[in-house]
Amino acid sequence: MLKGFSGFAASALLLFLLAASARATLPAHEKFVFDLKWLGLTAGTSVMEIQETGDGVTLSSVARSANWISVFYPVEDRVESHLQGEEPWYPLRYRLKAREGKHRKDKEVVFLRSEGKALYIDHLKGEKREYEMPEAIYDPLSALYAVRQAEEELTPGTSLFITVFDSKKVYDLEVRVLKRETVTVPAGTFKTVLLKPVMKSEGIFVSKGDILIWVTDDERRVPVKMKTEAPVGSIVAELMGGVF
Repeated sequence: MLKGFSGFAASALLLFLLAASARATLPAHEKFVFDLKWLGLTAGTSVMEIQETGDGVTLSSVARSANWISVFYPVEDRVESHLQGEEPWYPLRYRLKAREGKHRKDKEVVFLRSEGKALYIDHLKGEKREYEMPEAIYDPLSALYAVRQAEEELTPGTSLFITVFDSKKVYDLEVRVLKRETVTVPAGTFKTVLLKPVMKSEGIFVSKGDILIWVTDDERRVPVKMKTEAPVGSIVAELMGGVF
């Protein structure tokens, strides 16, 4: 019923990363809190955060189902991406741990950049495998960090592309800029730009329908709303607050 909820934490982090896309560097700390609604009812919460960790930063995203949803379809998705090095920062390690109903996931990718490889690990299946990688590669969470270094404006009718490794594949993630629109959410009323990521993987970004993202139409590009289709109805994330 709520398969559209699955992987929502990672999809929502697209919002989080795009919010900082106009900045030259990652902020020391940002946090966004979203209310997740399904059929007009609160179905859960999603929290996206970025924190400095020594010589790098950690991007994290956690989505949890509300108590009434958890009775028949508990969801707890936690995704982290650790970035280190000099600008531009690339991911060093990425991990997805998810509980979605009766299904479990625990997958990890270690980027061996000096060797031009990535080590993929499925902790539940006991699978380990190396893949050839280009140097400029991102995991699904850190993918849109690359957008913040792009000089392109978010102009309707254009697209941005970022090379990612997900579901044992390397591909170019396309982010389409659709239109400008004014939206109202719990955090207020905002002039926004509507974006549409075009997903090709079967990993945490899996979706049966379109994913739509609204970010503020200014240099901060704060994420305020997201919508994704579910087998029944749709799931909508609306910004409630946070630290930014």
